[in-house]
Formats: sequence, C-alpha cells, structure tokens
Amino acid sequence: MNDLLHLKTISDLYKFLNLGYALHPLVAIVDFSNTIEYTTEEISIKTDFYSIMFKNYCRNHIRYGRKTFDFQDGSLVCIAPNRVITIDNDVEVKEDMMGWGLFFHPDLIRGSVLGSKMKDYSFFSYEMSEALHLSDKEKQLLFDCIVKIQGELTQNIDSYSQVLIASNIELLLNYCSRYYGRQFITRKSANLDVVSKVEDILKGYFENEEKRNEGMPSVKYLANTVNLSPSYLSDLLKRETGLNAQDHIHYFVIEQAKNILLQTNQSVSEIAYSLGFEYPQYFSRLFKQKTGKTPVEFRNRN
Repeated sequence: MNDLLHLKTISDLYKFLNLGYALHPLVAIVDFSNTIEYTTEEISIKTDFYSIMFKNYCRNHIRYGRKTFDFQDGSLVCIAPNRVITIDNDVEVKEDMMGWGLFFHPDLIRGSVLGSKMKDYSFFSYEMSEALHLSDKEKQLLFDCIVKIQGELTQNIDSYSQVLIASNIELLLNYCSRYYGRQFITRKSANLDVVSKVEDILKGYFENEEKRNEGMPSVKYLANTVNLSPSYLSDLLKRETGLNAQDHIHYFVIEQAKNILLQTNQSVSEIAYSLGFEYPQYFSRLFKQKTGKTPVEFRNRN
C-alpha cells in the first residue's frame, strides 16, 4: 500500500519540492522547470489547498480519482483541497520541460466574493476531472495571470496585495471556465455518438433472448462495450440526457416489459425471468416505481 502524504500548508509544499521558503503563507507560484518530481515509489498526496497545474511534459503519471492525466500536449489540471492524487515513479525526462503551478489556500479567499464562487467551478471535482487542452493563445492568457500574481508576490505586501492576487486568480478561473465550456462543446458531438451507441446496445440486448437469459446488463457491461469507465459513462449520459447509465438500463427494460405485457399472455413472473430478473418481486417493484402502475394494472388498462 502506498503512503499518503498530507500537505497542509504552502510551506509543506515548498519543503516537499525542495524550494526553500515560500513568499506568501497562503499562495504560491511554482516554476516546474526548477523542481525535482522524482519519487522512489508510488505516493499519494492530499493537500489542504487548491492546485492548478500546467505542464508540457509528464515526468510522472498522475491519477486524480480514477483519471490518469497526460500532460504531454500541454494541458492544465485543477485539483480541489482534500482530494487525493497519486504519483507513480515511472520517470520520464524530456528536453525543454516547462510548466507552472498555482497553489492557494482557501483562507486566502475566505469571506470574499471569490470564496463564495469556488463551488461553481465544477472542474475541480473528481466527477468532472479531465485535463484542459489549451491553444497557444489560451496558454498565454493564463500565463499572463500567473505573471501578475507572481508580480504581487515579489513586491512588498500591502493592503491591496490580497485583493489583487485574488482578482487575478478569479480571472484565471473564469478563463478556465470558458475553455472547459469550449472543450465540452467540441466533445458534445462525440458524446451524442456514445449516447446513440448505448441506446442501440440496450435495444439489441433486450431484443435478444440469448442475451436476456444472461441476466440484466450491468453498467460495467455497457461501459466496456463503449470503451469507457463506468463512472465516466454514467457522468456523460447524465450530462447529455439527464439519465445516468443505470437509469438507461431501467428505461429499456421497462419499455421491453411493456411490449411483452401488451403483446403476449405471459405471466408477470415469466416476463421477469425472461428479462433477466432473478426475482419477479424486484421486477414488479421497479415497474411500479418507473410507471406508477403494477405490471398487471398496466396490462389491464391498455
């Protein structure tokens, strides 16, 4: 089992990266070209602060939730406090390695407008975790924000410092929101293709007696068929249709059950078994939950 390293403060981060002393106790900019990211074994890290990282290389593979990030093409990731990332020791060295990290503690923005808005930046969550792929222009706009924050950190701190730092962090996050939105719009067509494939798979499954005899299809079965993880598929379907993967399975099994109820004289138990249910009572309960009627009531009223 790999160790869990808990970085509670910005100072803890600097110690971990061997960077000396932090300029500010609640926020830091790190130039990754000046850091050593080698670990002798796989390590999991949890922090008490927000992390936004851009790199054009992946010296170590990084997992966030169930997602593995690949920085090779110059991408950005956003990680919330109290989330665990796992870094392996598969070291890769690349020429012209560059990147930056912005790290800030919630105390920096606590009580501010930005503090109240952080929950709206959904790209920090495990569920939405994916690298943000940036154009050269987008990279430059984000880097301009980083330069301004670094400029404030290297000046003498005064009554305006925290406000200006927070405002530039907010500007950077708003750019990220725009770019993630663009990325999801670009992917929407591909997502709709997945939705169509899932619907075709389920329709074919419940129309195939041999498949039905194998039992109810699982979310894992669907995900494997479209080459996605179960959680990612469920999130994608929920985002595009309002129904998660399990909801889709239930929808198709209920639709097939309605057809059989109206077109045959099979008993409710026979229909339940033919649709892959181990227990007819569960089928009847699910049918009523989804339609508001028992299978017998549905048959008699149609």
